[in-house]
Amino acid sequence: MTVNTSDYSISTDKSKLNFNVIYNFIANSYWAKGIPKSVMQSAIDNSMCFGVYSAHNEQVGFARVVTDKATFAYLADVFIAPHLQGNGLSKLLIKTIVEHPELQGLRRFLLATSDAHGLYAQYGFKPIDNPALLMQISPENVYGKNNRDTY
Repeated sequence: MTVNTSDYSISTDKSKLNFNVIYNFIANSYWAKGIPKSVMQSAIDNSMCFGVYSAHNEQVGFARVVTDKATFAYLADVFIAPHLQGNGLSKLLIKTIVEHPELQGLRRFLLATSDAHGLYAQYGFKPIDNPALLMQISPENVYGKNNRDTY
């Protein structure tokens, strides 16, 4: 699936992804700082991925969805290149994801974030009504640092 504007496109074609761009951003992010390359590659291989590209096919953004495409999805690793933030690309990316035909009719679509709540709220995301319903396993120092409560 590809969505085009005059200046940018969003594609689910994994062959277009620039692993180095993705890895360099994610490995320095607050949520996955220090993630090993092999782990990031496995995450991409086993997820539904959305790449954001300039008119010159430069990758400028990314998001991935972990899903069974029937009942559940988890949005992760969302980013737009810092020099392009504030230009509506995040909105286009999230809109494209939540409207994707294979992600309709899900019982639950989750994400974890410490920022951009206002962006996600525009597309129906809201705080969990009863956080006690969800539990997690979150080992300490999984990527060589304590990142258990960073988002």
